[in-house]
Amino acid sequence: MNASAHSVEIDESNAQQLLIEESMTRPVVVDFWADWCEPCKQLMPILEKLAQEYQGAFLLAKVNADEQQMLAQQLGVRSLPTIMVIKEGQPIDGFSGAQPESAVREMLDKHLPSPQAGALVEAEQLLAEGDVPGALALYRSVWEESGKKLEMTLAYAGALVTANRLDEAETLLQDVRLADQDARYEQLIAQIELGRGAARSPEVEALEAALAADPEDHATRIQLAVQLSQVAQYRDALEHLLTVLRADRDFNGGEVRKVFLDTLATIGKGDPLAAEYQRKLFSLMY
Repeated sequence: MNASAHSVEIDESNAQQLLIEESMTRPVVVDFWADWCEPCKQLMPILEKLAQEYQGAFLLAKVNADEQQMLAQQLGVRSLPTIMVIKEGQPIDGFSGAQPESAVREMLDKHLPSPQAGALVEAEQLLAEGDVPGALALYRSVWEESGKKLEMTLAYAGALVTANRLDEAETLLQDVRLADQDARYEQLIAQIELGRGAARSPEVEALEAALAADPEDHATRIQLAVQLSQVAQYRDALEHLLTVLRADRDFNGGEVRKVFLDTLATIGKGDPLAAEYQRKLFSLMY
């Protein structure tokens, strides 16, 4: 079991420094193990994976309980594996026996910032600066890397609401369990409803009425798509543009293709919605 940048083997020569002194600056997760212990071999890869993921937010300290019996006795270890979290020189948490990754994460989350916390701050900054495509791409990445945790789901949905991507925000929130639908969730749902009402401008309503009277009026449909794009209702806008493309790919000298591509560019390269409609355009054209 080799040491890595975020883990270390403990013996008598470094125990004071790495278990006590190091715990004054960051938590130390101590893993008491032995070669004969099969549950230890199941747990160790999980701990090493998390140590890498958290990028130094905690130190993983591995103690071979057979070789360091005195240390194991001093810390009250009675069975293997035993995991102990030491902070500011004192054990503050831990467990005995093999545990699934989810249980280990739950324990770490009580004492450590999320490994995605820094990226979330960066995403918030990008959104504040007006880089909506960059911000949403980072929010989406953080959300996926977190395993779609509730906290990150609400943060991502909030960013989508800010960007007026209301349908996507609502889709995201549909997966939130009833038990987790707290005040922040209710606030986001209310913002989605208010946003939809605000998007019903007189211009949009007039164009929709004209289109209802003449569904073959491609020029009006394109105008409606442009208006919808301006309030970030990209999916509806792209569907209108696809309708025109299916009927006449070269309408008005290729105007509809240009508007379609401009809309994709506005959404942002790599965005799932942009990728979805890029594929639809490719299928239609080729």
